[in-house]
Amino acid sequence: MEPPITPINDRVCALSDAFASDGYRLYLVGGQVRDQLLGRRLSDLDLTTDAPPDVVRRLAARARPISIYDVGARFGTIGLVFRGDDGEAWPVEITTFRTEQYADGTRKPEVTFGVSLEDDLWRRDFTMNAIAVDLRDGTRHDPTGGVADIAQGLIRAVGDPGARFAEDPLRLMRAVRFVAQLGFMLDKETEAAITANAADLARISRERVAAEMNAILVSPGAARGIRLLTDLGLMEHAIPDVLPMRGMSQRPMHHKDVFEHTLGVIENLEVPELGLRWAALLHDIGKPVTKSVTDGQVHFFGHEEAGARMAHRIMRGLNLDGALTTRVVALVRNHLRINAYESSWTDAAVRRVIREIGTNLDDLVKLSRADVTSYRQEKRDAASLRADEFERRSHELLAAQDVARLRSPIDGDELMAMFQRPPGAWIRPVKEHLLSLVIDGELAEDDKEAAGEFARAFLEGRTTD
Repeated sequence: MEPPITPINDRVCALSDAFASDGYRLYLVGGQVRDQLLGRRLSDLDLTTDAPPDVVRRLAARARPISIYDVGARFGTIGLVFRGDDGEAWPVEITTFRTEQYADGTRKPEVTFGVSLEDDLWRRDFTMNAIAVDLRDGTRHDPTGGVADIAQGLIRAVGDPGARFAEDPLRLMRAVRFVAQLGFMLDKETEAAITANAADLARISRERVAAEMNAILVSPGAARGIRLLTDLGLMEHAIPDVLPMRGMSQRPMHHKDVFEHTLGVIENLEVPELGLRWAALLHDIGKPVTKSVTDGQVHFFGHEEAGARMAHRIMRGLNLDGALTTRVVALVRNHLRINAYESSWTDAAVRRVIREIGTNLDDLVKLSRADVTSYRQEKRDAASLRADEFERRSHELLAAQDVARLRSPIDGDELMAMFQRPPGAWIRPVKEHLLSLVIDGELAEDDKEAAGEFARAFLEGRTTD
């Protein structure tokens, strides 16, 4: 096998030479070897060595990285950053051979530095990640049969699957993530061990669970990953609110149950954008709690609002980014809006939707398109035409006028001066009424005189009432 080719291959060779000059070896290891065998692009490098961390720092400096830093001193990992020929920064992590003892399923092992590459590889999670390549001569080290498993598209735990998952239960989700990312299958013993140990996932921090969920959702096989999390019992300890969607019938309105429909929406979002994939997963999360049946008809009245509240709770519970959470909640809350569009809508009605959706307009159009998973071609075609027309009209209105920035012609200070009244709750309804007239095209945004007359009539009407 040839030495790995990367945009910083000269720096990698310089590193290898520096270590060899002091009698140490340097190996490309883990996921980077796997990805190279699969023909995937390497975005960073994980290396392992028999040199202790203090020596790693000294030898790494000879290759002239632009920075050297400790990734985890007690884990024996030193980080480097090189500048590639294209100007791109390339991170490299070098970890001293180690063996680990885990306690109580935590990810806080007691680390002992070792001198054996084979021992280091046997401590890893899956065979496909337990392969190393000597950077000096390209020799491949594969004590667990990872190359053969990669050729078969198989994810197999190193050694005893139960022991590997007990060491770090997050590996339960990592296995599913690799299925979603690579399109591989789970080895039968590994799959059985995941099911048997699924409850251990509850011991993992919500941040780590969220990171794996994010990775699964942006994978090519995201829908397959969500199904597998559910089948193997992991979803119960990741996002239990997903479980009631499975088997939740929508007949006669829809042929698929809520869960299968949700997977279809995820698959329809071909671009793996995180916020949209989260919105697809959670857009109907409120249906099980709002289901009702009247005269044989299934209804989910208010499921979008209930779903928005649940999405907020779920994402906050996973400690996900606040901006991401806000965006997903808005998409869940409004996911029915565009598919309810009709050609008879006035421009004012379209403007109202644009204002309420705000910066999420384009995302909502994409989600609305994906939300049509019917088997019937005519239904899919009608939905596509509806989304096309709404998108065209909304963009035309936005081009003609900045709808999102429409304001009442008169602000609060002007209203108080006009009516000689102090600040109070009376101001907001007046401004909302004037804004409504602007949106409807009955009042120009800069027509303060007419706005004053409308405001006066509005207040007099409220007094009469």
